Amino acid sequence: MPIRQSISTPATLHFDVLIVGSGLAGLSSALLLAPTKRVAVITKRAASEGSTGWAQGGIAAVWSKDDSFDAHIADTLVAGAGLCDLAATRRVVENAPQAIAWLQTLGVPFSEEDGQLHLTREGGHSARRIVHVTDATGAAVQRTLIEQVQKTPNITLFEQHTLVDLITTEKLGLPGKRCLGLYALDDATDQVLTFEAPQTILASGGAGKVYLYTTNPDTATGDGIAAAWRAGCRVQNMEFIQFHPTCLYHPHAKSFLISEAVRGEGGRLLLPDGTRFMPAHDARLELAPRDVVARAIDFEMKKGGFDCVYLDISHQPLSFLQEHFPNIYARCLELGIDISKQPIPVVPAAHYTCGGVLADLEGRTDIDGLYAIGETACSGLHGANRLASNSLVECMVFAQAAARDIEHSTRNATPQLPAWDDSQVSDADETVVISHNWDELRRFMWDYVGIVRTNKRLDRAAHRVALLQDEIHEFYAAFHVTRDLLELRNLVQVADLIVRSAQARHESRGLHFSRDYPQMLAQALPTTLSPKP
Repeated sequence: MPIRQSISTPATLHFDVLIVGSGLAGLSSALLLAPTKRVAVITKRAASEGSTGWAQGGIAAVWSKDDSFDAHIADTLVAGAGLCDLAATRRVVENAPQAIAWLQTLGVPFSEEDGQLHLTREGGHSARRIVHVTDATGAAVQRTLIEQVQKTPNITLFEQHTLVDLITTEKLGLPGKRCLGLYALDDATDQVLTFEAPQTILASGGAGKVYLYTTNPDTATGDGIAAAWRAGCRVQNMEFIQFHPTCLYHPHAKSFLISEAVRGEGGRLLLPDGTRFMPAHDARLELAPRDVVARAIDFEMKKGGFDCVYLDISHQPLSFLQEHFPNIYARCLELGIDISKQPIPVVPAAHYTCGGVLADLEGRTDIDGLYAIGETACSGLHGANRLASNSLVECMVFAQAAARDIEHSTRNATPQLPAWDDSQVSDADETVVISHNWDELRRFMWDYVGIVRTNKRLDRAAHRVALLQDEIHEFYAAFHVTRDLLELRNLVQVADLIVRSAQARHESRGLHFSRDYPQMLAQALPTTLSPKP
């Protein structure tokens, strides 16, 4: 797609660093860079509307004398099914305690017991090592970081600004392969603004909204992954989409997550007749890794024709539930479910994008001046399956790494960037096309590229993705951009990457389970896709 130029758009906005995304990764980066850099945080809705605020469980870190870094690393490697990068895993695990200490200095009110941080346990962990704020850790962290950002003069927050595309030397026909800035759509003025900076950090989260059922907020449309791919970055391991086993099944509870910690505190999974079914699937029972539990639920639902299964924590005292799960208890009660007396109806839902933009230990991508961190990136930590509560700490550790690298980098001269040109486009006359395509995409991704896959299903999905890509490309070229169109364009691109990655993996490993290739190969190899030159 050629760069559009127009004298009608506003002048270029100049910063030292651009950060796309206002979750834990993005805001941590901003706060760490602010002492010496002028930082722009660009987020497409309110700063609080990302995935971080939805994280219930907590942050994994070795905090107890009965635990060790080696044990945390080993648990991560087991969950990752041979595809974790050991250096990335060790870096995250060993830096987790100081990352939590940093959040404490900012004022995050972590739950305590007898004057010490209270630690809970989640599936796949061999010890209690989950630091949390009751059952709303992400919301507390997000709230604290936003308060700090708003008090920091060197950070400018651009809410309601949607990433359109990255600006690179290659797109401008200049030598080298460097990121120069980006275009973003301002909802308030309906204009595309030009942002220039020598460094850009993509921290825009994952792509859960590519699926019909997801625990993710509406913002999770894979914007950073798609933009980086279009700019020429490789992506890795996109077939590994984590499905959270226990999303609340209720017509009035959109994407409400029942935390992993409920199973960590003794919650049992039951069939509608009350039969406990995990003993038939895994010796670790309800504390098996998420992919195992999600497949077990999917199997039992399809076998029995059930709409849902049930998670029962009612054997715990009411006071325990109100103390440890106040938000889950209150929300379920609002919907007529008293979890102290009855089981919770649950279903699996798309939860976390384990793959992403290929990035090194400093968060650097294939393009100079462009970083990817958090769920947008494939850092090597998660491998074929993310261990519960490793994601928030990953955000902080790689935010620190990227900030350090940026501090030590030299500033390159930036050419004058062209403004966005929409002089040759018109307003869309049939926006129903966007909503229809969005719905079609999410449904066939759920049906064909879900928890259990087959070659035939993936071929069907690939065919439909190709048709949608052609239609959206034509729409994008002819009409004025809107946030809905940009998000759909990104989701279809991410869907293409997921399907192609799944087709390339001829085995079952971690989160990717294929009926045509049920065995796991002896050698674990990542799936790396490269854009065409």
